[in-house]
Amino acid sequence: MKHRFQVLDIFRGIFASMVVLFHVSPFADTPLLNNNFVDNSDMFVDFFFVLSGFVITYSYPSMATGAEFGTFIKKRLLRIYPLHVILLICFLLIENIKLYFASYIHINQPFNESNNVLTFFTSLFLLNSVKIPSVHDVSWNIPSWSISAEMVSYLLFGTVLVTLFKSKLQNIKYGLFALLPILSIFSIASITGRYEINYSFDYGFLRGILGFFTGSVCYYVFKHFYPFLSTVKTGIFSFFEILALLTLATMIYYGSVLKGIGFVYEFIFFLAILVFSFERGILSHFLKKSVLLKNIGTYSYSIYMTHTLLLSLFNVVFIRLFKLPPSAYVYLVFLNYYLIYLVSRWTYNNIEMRFNKGIKPVHFGRKKVISKIS
Repeated sequence: MKHRFQVLDIFRGIFASMVVLFHVSPFADTPLLNNNFVDNSDMFVDFFFVLSGFVITYSYPSMATGAEFGTFIKKRLLRIYPLHVILLICFLLIENIKLYFASYIHINQPFNESNNVLTFFTSLFLLNSVKIPSVHDVSWNIPSWSISAEMVSYLLFGTVLVTLFKSKLQNIKYGLFALLPILSIFSIASITGRYEINYSFDYGFLRGILGFFTGSVCYYVFKHFYPFLSTVKTGIFSFFEILALLTLATMIYYGSVLKGIGFVYEFIFFLAILVFSFERGILSHFLKKSVLLKNIGTYSYSIYMTHTLLLSLFNVVFIRLFKLPPSAYVYLVFLNYYLIYLVSRWTYNNIEMRFNKGIKPVHFGRKKVISKIS
């Protein structure tokens, strides 16, 4: 099977945009942004983890050797690391600029205690989703903790595949993949005493493993039932697409209640990804017709990674310097998002794709693998 999964890519862009609104809302005073749905949109990060597991498991069905594992990690690093490190340097420059000008003008927060030498290096080496003594909050480029969690999941995924291949136990691959989310949630519960999963700088890596391998199992279900489900009538898929989207929206809206049992979000993202992976319903047809939504999906990683820096700069200009009230975000949010979109289009073309050029399809586990979505 060769699949593009365009609709899932579009959803990644839409949900990355919802995370943007989640981070805009503390600056704002408008029902457009200060509502239950936006307030709980941080849970869309788990959609990224589940989708990543789905796509990576599709793209890399097996790995036979340590060399293949190394190539896999290299490809993933080239995909996510350049933009991450460039933004980290940007934040470092801003922190130093703030310290310099604090002697001449009033700056509300000239020094962010979370942005220190230790957290700079934990971010640099993608350890900022792992519990480390003396680290008590997210730091620097806030969304980057999830990139750290992704990398931990990649390392575990590749290790499992190579180990199973060498042990001739490939037939238990998906059983093991199904076990890992269970172990993750029980690890979180045993460490914290709660079943919440919205952790970041401390146990974010467990949250990432939970979502990633839920996505791996989702791909197994997709692959196993594809011959049958691909023949189901379009009208039935339309019904389930609408039902999945309504259920997802409801669960996000009532996040203040459901976050206490956060792993339920993995189930709804599992179901939504499974339903929309077939791209056969009326909503899929509608979404694929939009060039803008396709572009937002394409630029989703850049949108996700650049937005906190741009939000901060935007807030300084329009709220601090121009002294517009927080209620002005009822319209400023559109200008702000357009700026993020433009910058993300540039970073996608000039940073993300620059480092992806020349990466050719490789043979993994004696099978040729061509990644259609990353």
